[in-house]
This record gives sequence, C-alpha cells and structure tokens, in this order.
Amino acid sequence: MFRRLLPTPTDDAPDDTGPSSPADGAALPGGEPDLAALPIVGLTRRRMAILLGVAVVAWVVILFARQVTDAAAATGRAEAMVAANQARQAEVAGLEHELEVIQEPAFIAQQARGYGLGGTHEVPFSLAPGASPLPSDAPGSASVRLGAPTSVSPLERWLTLLFGPSD
Repeated sequence: MFRRLLPTPTDDAPDDTGPSSPADGAALPGGEPDLAALPIVGLTRRRMAILLGVAVVAWVVILFARQVTDAAAATGRAEAMVAANQARQAEVAGLEHELEVIQEPAFIAQQARGYGLGGTHEVPFSLAPGASPLPSDAPGSASVRLGAPTSVSPLERWLTLLFGPSD
C-alpha cells in the first residue's frame, strides 16, 4: 500500500522563479477562483478499499441469507412431501384392504343378491315402493332376536323352562 509522505519544508517555500500565486480564494486573472487552495475531498485509496470491502461483505451476507431462505423452503417442501406420502400410503393400504374384501365369495354373493342373482335355494323378493314398515314383533326383527330385552323377568323364564308355559 502506498503511503503519503509528509511534505518537506522546502516544498512550501515560495518559488521565486515562477509567477506569484494569488492568496487563498483570490481570483485568477480570468475572474475564476483558484481551486488549488481548496482541500481535496474525494475518494482516496483507503476509502475505495473500505467501500469495496463493505460491498463484498454485503454481497456475501445477501448470498448467505438467500441460501438460508432456500434451505428453509426446501425443508418445508420435503416435510410436505413426507406428509403427502404418508397420506397416500394410508390410502393405498385402505384400497388394498377393500380389494381383499370385495374379492371374498361372501361379498360377491351379497352383491349378487342385490341384483336378484342369489343362490339356487333362495327366493328373490323385494318390497313395494310404498310398503309400510314391518311391525316390531315380526319374525327376524330386533325385538325377538336372541338376547333382545323383553318384559319377562329371568325368574319367569326359568319357571317357563322348568314347568312349561303358564296358560
């Protein structure tokens, strides 16, 4: 790096050989002020190096922030893909189970009954569209099934079983 050398005392001495320079701020013969006396405010090598260093540091920080943002976005996308894959795996497992169920002969027979294609000993039937509901004590209804609650006490059931119905 270059250093500025301090001027020697002889550098400031007036030069007797050339024309005399006007005083600070004095006008030159053309009516213009002398700019040589003004201090130089500009970009020195040190200031340029500092500005260049600041620009490089800012550029590196911006690139690093961009990389961090991209990495965070990629992590978010990866987590979303993992969640989507787990949901699809559950869906595929459900569909595989459904495929197993619908391939069983019992399910096929049940669906065939819906189309009137039952077994050889089955009589196909259907209810009329305006048919009334079955009574609560109809055969096969929930009120007469095994284990259905009734109004008969357990003691009366035992007595009926041992001694027969009481008519």
